[in-house]
Amino acid sequence: MKHSTRWLTTVGAMAAVSALALSGCSSSDNADTGSTDAGSELTPVTLQLQWTAQAQFAGYYAAVDQGFYEDEGLDVTILEGGPDIVPQDVLASGDVDYAISWVPKVLGSIEQGANITDVAQIFERSATTQISFVDKNITSPSDLKGKNVGSWGYGNEWELFAGMQKDGVEVGDINLVQQAFDMSGFLSGDIDAAQAMTYNEYAQVLESINPATGELYQPDELNVINWNDVGTAMLQDAIWANADKLESDSDYADQTVKLIKASIKGWAYAKDNPEEAAAIVTAAGSTLGQSHQLWMTNEVNKLIWPSTAGVGLIDEDAWANTVDIAKNTKNETGATIITADPPATAYSNEYVQKALDELTAEGVDVMGEGFAPLTVTLKEGGN
Repeated sequence: MKHSTRWLTTVGAMAAVSALALSGCSSSDNADTGSTDAGSELTPVTLQLQWTAQAQFAGYYAAVDQGFYEDEGLDVTILEGGPDIVPQDVLASGDVDYAISWVPKVLGSIEQGANITDVAQIFERSATTQISFVDKNITSPSDLKGKNVGSWGYGNEWELFAGMQKDGVEVGDINLVQQAFDMSGFLSGDIDAAQAMTYNEYAQVLESINPATGELYQPDELNVINWNDVGTAMLQDAIWANADKLESDSDYADQTVKLIKASIKGWAYAKDNPEEAAAIVTAAGSTLGQSHQLWMTNEVNKLIWPSTAGVGLIDEDAWANTVDIAKNTKNETGATIITADPPATAYSNEYVQKALDELTAEGVDVMGEGFAPLTVTLKEGGN
């Protein structure tokens, strides 16, 4: 029997955050609780996403839908993000219990005073790429010199800038183009090399008709610079918690383990049931087409599985590399993300390790060694 689902649309999320801000407390401080069908109390928990409902967050939606959070005694409400919502700031202000955000973006907020902790590094690999049409002959960062290079900005540009600077190309050596959150500028020819997430914008190109052939664009018509291969990949989607409460509130610390545990079970479900996971996200309100949603689920699974040491465990070398890039890569103004090493509280493996130990004891696959991605056929417009 399917469990009840709890999530909010973007408008609802902002309203809920505002209500929490007015009340001056997070949901974990509230006396009100939900209940299971059997009548036992559940602890209300709010989880802030960094964008709107899509399969980038399939594991969390699956954990709600399949009752994994309820199994841990949690009544989790997922709050959608948007262009005006900074998840780590919402968390640091005490308006939500947990948040999903990229590590480099949060490092800047931590240096500015946000006392929050990466408690589970869900994405092990980066999904950010720079793509170009084959006839542009752009196969490495050094080839970007003198080209029209697209970037979304807003903290999404640092892997690009680090890769360029590693190859001796400064930001002033390219024509930096403010890229919209779509591929229209790239498809029209205004951008030679565009930013593209493997799970989203790359697929948008493959869902578009090539006017020269009348058919959908094919992968062999594109060159892809993958920052994992270049060595400038930075850690992306992680679960963040309130560092002060982790230290002072044992109930919150225990709750954090439960949230991580159920979330990893959600991602294991998405690994084993990608079609069902994509459908769950669609039911949650995502407007993406069916083939695009399945593509996204499949590509996000590749960022998680197989896991090197257990899903969510923070690799110290990958963390150090992200910090090094954040300290030493300069943007168009000459600024870096951070000016000094983050505090020790910026990440912790304590809570995710407890969750992994419990999951392993329960027979849950936290490594995914046998993971085999699907072959997804995209349709025009992602439908």
